[in-house]
Amino acid sequence: MIRELLVRDLAIITELVLPLETGMTALTGETGAGKSILVDALGLVLGDRGDVNLIRHGQERAEVSAIFELGANRALLTWLQARDLEQDEECVLRRILSREGRSRAYINGRPVPIQTLREVGRQLVDIYGQHAHQSLLRPGVQRSLLDAYGAHTLLFDEWDRAYRHWRQLSQALETLTQTAGEQAARLELLRYQVEELEAFRAEPGELARLEQEQQQLAHGAELVQGVELALDLLYQNEQGAIYALLGKVSRQLAQLGAIDPKLTPPVELLENAAIQIDEAVGGLRHYLDSMDIDPERLRWVEERLSGFYDLARKHRIAPAELPTLAEHLASELGQMESVDNRLGNLQGEFATALQTCRALAADLSKARASAAVKLAQGVTEVMQSLAMPGGCFKVILASLKEQEFSAHGAEQVQFQVSANPGQPPGPLSKVASGGELSRIGLAIQVLTSQWGGVSALIFDEVDVGIGGAVAETVGARLRELAKYRQVLCVTHLPQVAAQAHAQIRISKSYQKKTAIVELTCLDEKERVEEIARMLGGREITERSRAHAHEMLEMVRRIE
Repeated sequence: MIRELLVRDLAIITELVLPLETGMTALTGETGAGKSILVDALGLVLGDRGDVNLIRHGQERAEVSAIFELGANRALLTWLQARDLEQDEECVLRRILSREGRSRAYINGRPVPIQTLREVGRQLVDIYGQHAHQSLLRPGVQRSLLDAYGAHTLLFDEWDRAYRHWRQLSQALETLTQTAGEQAARLELLRYQVEELEAFRAEPGELARLEQEQQQLAHGAELVQGVELALDLLYQNEQGAIYALLGKVSRQLAQLGAIDPKLTPPVELLENAAIQIDEAVGGLRHYLDSMDIDPERLRWVEERLSGFYDLARKHRIAPAELPTLAEHLASELGQMESVDNRLGNLQGEFATALQTCRALAADLSKARASAAVKLAQGVTEVMQSLAMPGGCFKVILASLKEQEFSAHGAEQVQFQVSANPGQPPGPLSKVASGGELSRIGLAIQVLTSQWGGVSALIFDEVDVGIGGAVAETVGARLRELAKYRQVLCVTHLPQVAAQAHAQIRISKSYQKKTAIVELTCLDEKERVEEIARMLGGREITERSRAHAHEMLEMVRRIE
């Protein structure tokens, strides 16, 4: 609800503070006193277009601030928190117009774009009259009111979850299908490469082993000849084998060592050398025994090496990297082939989700159609009592194609109205204006107010063109609406003003040829005087006072 409105240097207003309470508040006063300027001020702070001509003559800027109590409006509080604009349980909107044409907006002291101010304003207040700030004109609000009126919350929530799941699957399926198409050529190449590498079966470390074996096999004769020569020189040469000569030298020195013990260490070294030569000879003989000079094996090894080098050139890598490449390509192939499996599974999930959405869409459409008939009948009945005899209200449901389904359902909701007999119904925003549009809005609000909507409603001269019993009915409807909403009503009719829980008189005076607008929150006695003025004009008689007092008493007795 609006707790307070502050206006400074706007039109003929120098500065005023308008405190507001819950229930219905009537703004009354002489024509031209500034009642509608307050509505303009509210529209400005709620994000309406600003005009420098609204700035008071002689001033450089105009300012409007409004303090709102959020109360149970948790959705708006969450919205503000998500943008770091929250301030406890209240919301302060501020708008400044300057002569330079600049317009600045603030929410809880933080500067924001005008569009952001407008978004918040739509969630706080509706204005009915010569203004375009009515949320009822927006398709989304019309749909929400129909669902709230029909108590579709659970069904709609179920639809919303199913629709979002279906859309997620649809997007995933589209992405996966596109990916599969784009990667078809890559998949074919991968299969060929993996098959080729698996057939070759390169093992880690195999290349080094093959290269070593090839060296041995290719130089086998040279190795045998060299080893045999070494054996001959070391052990087998009868004329001067190193082993025999070493033994002879060792024995001679051993004999001399008997004369001089100092020769003992060299003799030991020579004996050890003989032992090592003997072991080396054994090793060389074993090497010769193990040598297998097989031309077929050499040819196989060289062909295997050639395979390594050819595949490496094809993939532009080092031959030793072939085992790693084979593992990597096999892994990539496995992942890509799993796309086909995932695609099949996803198509099944998508089909199931689509069937669920179709069933829920049908249920929601059926429920909306039933609620639309009841809402149309109820609003039409209320319109008859609001000076629109023969007028009718309709709720049109336009079915959407399956590909046009949205999170809001399978149809578009539009409120249509005919304000006069014989006129075909048309969109709410096009067939009525001024007082008619206000009364149509009042009729809709009366039927839907207890099921949701903004917390504050402003009716600017909802009583234009009516009077008598109809005016009394309008006042009663506004008072009824005030059970669920804060209602602020600008009115010239005493029948409407008398129904208000509170009344504020707006008056204009002149000081030094400057217009001054004043607000007065009327007590009981002052309300009688103001309503008497509205009944009888400038000259207030005892009869008009008595009538005014009777009107106020009648409202109390009814309640």
